[in-house]
Amino acid sequence: MTVEDERSGSHTTSSSRSGGQEAARAVLDKAAHENFPVAPFFIPRAWRTDLMAVYGYARLVDDIGDGDLPPGGADAELLGLDRDRADDALAMLDAFEADLRRVFRPAAEPRHPLLRALRPTVHRHGLDQGPFLGLIEANRQDQRIRRYATYQDLLDYCELSANPVGRLVLGITGTASPERIRHSDAICTALQIIEHLQDVAEDLRRDRVYLPAEDMKRFGVTEADLAAPRGGVRLRALVAKEAERAAALLNEGTPLVGSVHGRLKVLLAGFVAGGRAALRAVAAAGHDVLPGPPRPTKLSLLREVGATLRREG
Repeated sequence: MTVEDERSGSHTTSSSRSGGQEAARAVLDKAAHENFPVAPFFIPRAWRTDLMAVYGYARLVDDIGDGDLPPGGADAELLGLDRDRADDALAMLDAFEADLRRVFRPAAEPRHPLLRALRPTVHRHGLDQGPFLGLIEANRQDQRIRRYATYQDLLDYCELSANPVGRLVLGITGTASPERIRHSDAICTALQIIEHLQDVAEDLRRDRVYLPAEDMKRFGVTEADLAAPRGGVRLRALVAKEAERAAALLNEGTPLVGSVHGRLKVLLAGFVAGGRAALRAVAAAGHDVLPGPPRPTKLSLLREVGATLRREG
């Protein structure tokens, strides 16, 4: 069964459909582990449905790129590949892109349940393929590039891996404008950098380093330092520097919150607050991120939401 077969969605076996539905639920369950809920209870139900559709897409793309798909190969079979190719990330990403393109073609039926769920969202809001393709390309890049020489290289990566999500949120809520997109990009890039800081040890286990090599050299940090049980003085100083950069990006993007109203304002304040609360957690750990990802408490998150809303009210 080939990736290009436009009608093959109808040939998917009932067992693979069942496995795909279970995989889809597992993907969406990961929402509970984000720094801030991607679709909290207080937003309109229509928005919540569409945001979860986009979240499910983004999460599944990351799971493919990270090799975190459920065992058994159900996702591979749904996408028209043999189950034994589920561990071939590039082949899976190619197949997933082919299935994504079916979302935008009226006569074609997507194979994967998360893409079938995404289709109404795309058409309801007239969303463009660009952000979705960017997320796939970011995960392709993860297969080829595992180190980043400069901070600018990392920002270029975030343009693919993070910024598309914010642009899709603006598209779903009907609030996109050039200025809002610019502010959203700053916030999303900051959140991606913060996540990288929280996950230094986990990323290294995947043979990935998102700390810029030029900064590691300047602070005298080696990859051996990243593999230690605890962070040394130089690594903690480097993490503090990158955290400072992320905080500056959050500040740059925060006017986005003040440019909207109602429940959207609270949602966007939550994204900013999630980043700030995570940075506080990193600082509270003495910028030692190696024992485990420092995570904010719910109370600290709520405090940051309130502070952000007061500043941007």
